[in-house]
Amino acid sequence: MGQQQLLLLVLGVIIVGIAIVVGINLFSSNAVDANRNAVITDLNTLAEKAWTYRKKATNFGGGGGSFVGFTIPTGLSSNANGTYLISIAGSAFTISFDGTGTETGDDGTTPVKYTGRVTPEKIFITKTN
Repeated sequence: MGQQQLLLLVLGVIIVGIAIVVGINLFSSNAVDANRNAVITDLNTLAEKAWTYRKKATNFGGGGGSFVGFTIPTGLSSNANGTYLISIAGSAFTISFDGTGTETGDDGTTPVKYTGRVTPEKIFITKTN
């Protein structure tokens, strides 16, 4: 085999190696972004359910103008996207949820995490990690 052919072979192996590394990094990045979006969506769903509970009259199983007594519905506390819990118990004016994803967050050691806070007027989603 000539020197030129050997050089082309080595160059080809290097290019394929770089392409594999770049592909793995892109896949990992997309997995984290997808998990972040899924956790945000789940927190919005929980927030909507809490808001609906607050608006519903007490004789219909609601909070009658308060978040007090709201619990996360069965099946929504954990799924393939992550786990969710009430971080600050409901009061008349607010309730907060924590959502912990399945992918590693920005700090490189702990999972993706967001906090959702619901008030009578708005839903706030805040990135924790």
